[in-house]
Amino acid sequence: MSDPVRVLLVDDHALVRSGFAMVLSVEDDVEVVGQAANGREALAALTEHPADVVLMDVQMPVMDGIEATREVVARGLGRVIILTTFDREDYLFDALAAGASGFLLKNADPDDLVDAVHAVAGGHALLAPEVTLKVISRLVGDDAGRRTGQAAAARPAPVPAAEVRRAVATLSPREREVLGLLAEGLSNAEIAGRLYLGESTVKTYVSNILAKTDSRDRVQAVVFAYRAGLAGDA
Repeated sequence: MSDPVRVLLVDDHALVRSGFAMVLSVEDDVEVVGQAANGREALAALTEHPADVVLMDVQMPVMDGIEATREVVARGLGRVIILTTFDREDYLFDALAAGASGFLLKNADPDDLVDAVHAVAGGHALLAPEVTLKVISRLVGDDAGRRTGQAAAARPAPVPAAEVRRAVATLSPREREVLGLLAEGLSNAEIAGRLYLGESTVKTYVSNILAKTDSRDRVQAVVFAYRAGLAGDA
């Protein structure tokens, strides 16, 4: 039996932490190794109790979730899932720039929370379906020139069109097809079923896509797909 996924819960509301801990504690392959009320406490906890996944709130005293995420990722202390609310989408862009691996709404179903922890622990990146289109549209510049302040500063600079074309040219037809399905939010297993391929073959295609498009994870690959006009082409 493989080791359980170690999770650290970070939120300044004890009731929220207790709720997440209750959901995760019933899973045989998940272990809550600690809790913290702010980013600074989280960093201290991670040095004593290493975690694979950190469930991170954004608005917290002392050190907020964005700064803490940046530190966790920079130090290689774990992969971060940002806990967010739908009405504060600006946090998503800051967190993405800080290196977060996923975004989950606080009102998500318990099963979605467990699935998110497993997915991120397995090296995948994810966005809650409710915010995916918002994130993608902002990152590809659909509202370029209209956003100001902190959220605008956090958005990555648009990739030059020529650079996108060069990267697309390196993709095989099958890789473009897989990338299009990634942009639809399909998992490796779902892509394998759609294309009648083995899941290990799909994993290889995804790895090649990440390398060729210079994407850190699946989220960035989806952003690339939209910039390149490949989303929805599969």
